[in-house]
Amino acid sequence: MENSSKENTQLFLKNAVLSMDRSSSKSESSASKEKATFCGGIKIFLGALSFVYFAKALSGSYLKSTITQIERRFDIPSSLVGLIDGSFEIGNLLIIILVSYFGAKLHRPKIIGAGCLIMSLGTFIIAMPHFFMGHYRYEIFSSSSNSTVSISPCLQDRNQITASVLEKSQGKIYAGCVQTVAIIGPIFGFLLGSLCAKLYVDIGFVDMESITITHKDSQWVGAWWLGYIIAGSISVVAAIPFWFLPKDLPRPEARKDSSTSSEQSKFITDDNRDHHVTYPEQVKILEMAKDFLPSLKSLFGNPVYFLYLCSSVIQFNSLIGMVTYKPKYIEQQFGQSSTKTNFVIGLINIPAVALGIFSGGLIMKKFRLNVLGAARLSLAASFFGYLLLLLLFAMGCKNADVAGLTISYQGHPQASRYEPTLFSECNLGCICSKNEWDPICGENGITYISACLAGCKMSNGSGKSMVFYNCSCVEITEFSSRPSSAVVGPCQNGKECPQMFLYFLVISVITSYTLSIGGTPGYILLLRCINPQLKSFALGIYTLAIRVLAGIPAPVYFGVSIDTTCLKWGSKRCGGQGACRLYDSNAFRYIYLGLTIALGTMSTLLSVAVLIVLKKRYIPHNESIVTSGQRGTTSAKNQTDNFVNSDHLIQTTYWPEKETRL
Repeated sequence: MENSSKENTQLFLKNAVLSMDRSSSKSESSASKEKATFCGGIKIFLGALSFVYFAKALSGSYLKSTITQIERRFDIPSSLVGLIDGSFEIGNLLIIILVSYFGAKLHRPKIIGAGCLIMSLGTFIIAMPHFFMGHYRYEIFSSSSNSTVSISPCLQDRNQITASVLEKSQGKIYAGCVQTVAIIGPIFGFLLGSLCAKLYVDIGFVDMESITITHKDSQWVGAWWLGYIIAGSISVVAAIPFWFLPKDLPRPEARKDSSTSSEQSKFITDDNRDHHVTYPEQVKILEMAKDFLPSLKSLFGNPVYFLYLCSSVIQFNSLIGMVTYKPKYIEQQFGQSSTKTNFVIGLINIPAVALGIFSGGLIMKKFRLNVLGAARLSLAASFFGYLLLLLLFAMGCKNADVAGLTISYQGHPQASRYEPTLFSECNLGCICSKNEWDPICGENGITYISACLAGCKMSNGSGKSMVFYNCSCVEITEFSSRPSSAVVGPCQNGKECPQMFLYFLVISVITSYTLSIGGTPGYILLLRCINPQLKSFALGIYTLAIRVLAGIPAPVYFGVSIDTTCLKWGSKRCGGQGACRLYDSNAFRYIYLGLTIALGTMSTLLSVAVLIVLKKRYIPHNESIVTSGQRGTTSAKNQTDNFVNSDHLIQTTYWPEKETRL
């Protein structure tokens, strides 16, 4: 009986163990399936979201790369181009606060998908004017096709045909993935801009053999519209996956009891049918609306948040204005083509920004900087970044020698915006238009606005190979004592200009890297200084302020300021002032860099104020905050309404439009 009892006991234990093993294996199998489902869902969502970031960044950066192309194509000043660029942000004003405040209760994937479709529609609309307007026309000297017969550009008989004609021509690891792709987007955006700028604007609609200018010519307009069609198509593709994603992603069993942020718990849930309803989901829309003003008051009552917001707004005014007109600055200051300019920005400047962002996060992690350290790092990056910009004042090219504008016809330096200076004794016998812009390069190294104003009596050849002879204004200069010739196109702007351009690129890359280092710690400071319940709302207000007070006005007043440096305005075919043909290089440099540095200095001073307030409210040794009116310290846990220092809030290293900040 004893042996039988032992056998029964052993059999029972064996069966129990087997049962437990089977139960355990089933549990593990179930958990692994749930984990696989979750991982598969989150990976699909992250992949789709990353592609959206890429599409958005590509569209935004491509818009920056086409500024000068649009200006030339439609004969509009920089101020109007700036307004067009600023209007890119206007659409955000209508919904950004509503989405950030009420968005948690809506179907987020479908909202993102709808946003992508709207973005693609807007991108297509930008390209539409190309198909509704006539072919691009540029000013060239007229001659018989494939003819070597001499024609006089300098008309001395009013019955002759006009010398200038217009020729027709046709969880944290996840956020890192998203932000990495967001950095890649601008690189492809500017490279796409470089490619399209090399293609003629009416490619596919005209005979390319009839085009007598190249992409290096000042009158060249690239196929700006083509990039918008490509960018819009990418946005459409990016929208497709979001229409097939569920409203919420299931959370694996192992994480059901884990603490997550309120934002995450609203999107990644256990089960839509029986999940625990949290307080924010029980509140009605009207009750949420009643809490709007108190929440807003709480945010602006936080001195750290308010000062940092003001500092960021001013800094983004500086950065947005600088980036918007950086391609134009390089083209006008160093005589580079749009193709090369966009290529350089996309392949050199933007990677420097990405490296700076990464370095900022690495420094924060390696040295385990607290919120005070983050503020100091952000301030130091801004200070040294704008200090480096001062060096660019000395890295510019002198004004091109253009007779009647930057120098006199006798070769003496001048900078005049008065049209009477376009005429001289050497071309008084010619009937020339003061509005035409068809520059030629004299043998003496001086650029003339047109062959007529250069007093040229003869021409030979056609198109790009045309040569002008017996130019009376060229031969009277002190640099030449014999009758000189001239060729089509402006003269090169000195031998030192290419070297200056290399110096500019080096300093520009270092400056971009330095300024970008402060992005990550600055954003961490923003997240840690607000109540976690107001995080989404605070970020919405922050983004709205950047777009309204910086994204819209900065390109406009930068453009207006740049227009004041114009020496020669073009004329529209229908009458009125067109785009600027020639800028005063020195004035352009002082205006462009001066505005950037002045705004940066104001932003840096406000950052100093942020640091001072932080020192008064925060003690790094015990992570506590000193409130006003208290002599001792108060636990940070009891002051979370004023200041929050929790690492789980750091879920991204993104700030608005960082992908286009150079």
